[in-house]
Amino acid sequence: MKSFSPLFDELQKSLQVLPGVGPRSAQRMALMLLERDRASANRLAEALSKASNDIQHCQRCFVLSESLECEICADPAREAERLLVVENPGQLLAFERAGLHSGQYFVLNGLISPLDGISPEDARVPQCIERSKTASEVILALSSSVEGEATCQYIRAQLPGKTVTRLARGVPMGSDIEQLDPSTLGLAFGARESF
Repeated sequence: MKSFSPLFDELQKSLQVLPGVGPRSAQRMALMLLERDRASANRLAEALSKASNDIQHCQRCFVLSESLECEICADPAREAERLLVVENPGQLLAFERAGLHSGQYFVLNGLISPLDGISPEDARVPQCIERSKTASEVILALSSSVEGEATCQYIRAQLPGKTVTRLARGVPMGSDIEQLDPSTLGLAFGARESF
């Protein structure tokens, strides 16, 4: 017997869409939900269905929201002149948890990557440029990767005369300099500061 049932197979395959979940992990999750905790399985199914139907993107910043405008965009106490651009909603949450940004956000849909077929339009860059027009400072918090660099350069070129900054890059806390790649080491050396 290769399987319990087609429904079990479908559940196992569905769980594999989650990052880092392979066939064995999906099998363990499916068995746990069905064998040990049916109440949690039903709550999970209900929450997933409700979230899938009721959560959309904020029309201003594109973070996930249950309304057309998210709580951050609707908050009059937020600094409207500072716009922080991130790649995904998870990064926005990281900044909110850290309490580092009291301005507005814009969530891209990934990074420009011509090799992967991701154009500026696919990454919501035109909407980002439009949203940036009302900000006095645009802060780019994008990955230190070839795609992140290309996206930063593209956005910067579209905003002449606008103050555009990006997060500092360099040696991560607790890292060994010998283990750093030349690009990271070069960025850290070039951005050195007095103390």
